[in-house]
Amino acid sequence: MWWIVGVMICSVPIIAIITDHIQSSAKIKGKFIQDQLELEKLKHENYLLETEKLKLELEKMQLNAPKEEVFEKLK
Repeated sequence: MWWIVGVMICSVPIIAIITDHIQSSAKIKGKFIQDQLELEKLKHENYLLETEKLKLELEKMQLNAPKEEVFEKLK
């Protein structure tokens, strides 16, 4: 009978340690997912900026192309 009380007394701290570990693991996983989401947002923003930059460079090349053709014909 007394051994049941002893087991119960010893199991309370062990359960507390396991519960604390599970909670801290969940917090770490939540932070990890939040960081991944932020990284994906930054990647998407970078993609949009690079796409816009390439679009502007292409427009600049198209605007400069006729001028170069005119100068070549004058030579």
